Amino acid sequence: MDLELSETLQNVVDGLSEDFTDSFIEVYQSSGDTFIRVEVDAIIDICRYLKNEHHFIYLSDAFGVDRFTSNERFEVVYNLVSLRARQHLFVKVRLPEEGPVLPSVTGIWKSANWMEREIYDMFGIRFTGHPDFRRIFMPEDFDYYPLRKEFPLLGIPGSIELPSTTPDPE
Repeated sequence: MDLELSETLQNVVDGLSEDFTDSFIEVYQSSGDTFIRVEVDAIIDICRYLKNEHHFIYLSDAFGVDRFTSNERFEVVYNLVSLRARQHLFVKVRLPEEGPVLPSVTGIWKSANWMEREIYDMFGIRFTGHPDFRRIFMPEDFDYYPLRKEFPLLGIPGSIELPSTTPDPE
């Protein structure tokens, strides 16, 4: 590995590659940030390990990505912060286009609640074990996911009643 990691992040990578050999896919740096990609079925164990063993106690953000590829189309990215070490780390999980499902990390970081709901609402990625899994922006009966790349730029005609754009006559 030709990465220039801080001592803290090097310990994290070493620990993951040792304790999660089959679930730890890759580590890389981009624009000064460190990213690790892991298998879906190990996300809970890895997140718990990062929080308990390496003090990544703050989930700053979680977001979805539509890679628009035929294989592993969707990605969920967790932005974790260790306040003790003053480091942050991005943990990524890739999901298939059909039926993307991921275990919820709300049991590890309560702040994941609304973030996961937003990811579902915008991308259609489901989170099993979520305590309050419902849409957050779109109506419950809305059958589309606006941040998917196949979603039309002008929206689905007639899917939601929009306010009139003509001014009221005075």
